[in-house]
Amino acid sequence: MITLAWLGVESTLGLAAGLAAHSVALIGWGLSALVEAAASLIVVWRFTGARTLSPSAENTARRAVAVSCWLLAPYLVVHVAHDLDAGHRAVPSVLGIVVTSFSLISMPMLGMAKRRLGLRLASAATAGEGTQNLICAAMAAGVLAGLWLNTVGWWWVDPAVAVALAAVAVREGSRAWRGHACCH
Repeated sequence: MITLAWLGVESTLGLAAGLAAHSVALIGWGLSALVEAAASLIVVWRFTGARTLSPSAENTARRAVAVSCWLLAPYLVVHVAHDLDAGHRAVPSVLGIVVTSFSLISMPMLGMAKRRLGLRLASAATAGEGTQNLICAAMAAGVLAGLWLNTVGWWWVDPAVAVALAAVAVREGSRAWRGHACCH
């Protein structure tokens, strides 16, 4: 429940900061917190009731986590294309820097704990959820770098980070779909 509460705060603050700064990378990062929350709910579903020992429930949960990874990519690519076409440029965001910094510190610890738990439970879905937390941290690092570089006039880093986030989401979703443990 604490993870879901934090993801709600992270998403709300990330989206608010991203919309205010017109940063597609920050908006994408805020939306990715919703994807992480969906993965958390999928794992909760997986380990409730009769599904606890069900191999088919594990397979369904693993694939649902994969789909949750894929949801973000098309939005990011379309948003980047629109912003580049319209000439929109992100502006610096103190709130964005604060919230991504916090996640850069906290998400690796949470992600590694969930990956270890996934190994103990033999649950690719749980390990995949932990990987999403690690991706969140990596995305936070990229968004944070983009926000900082934007302050020195490197406007193009923000859309580049957003496209990189889309590529990572597609790759990790594909790996989860095939049942591979995600590597970081």
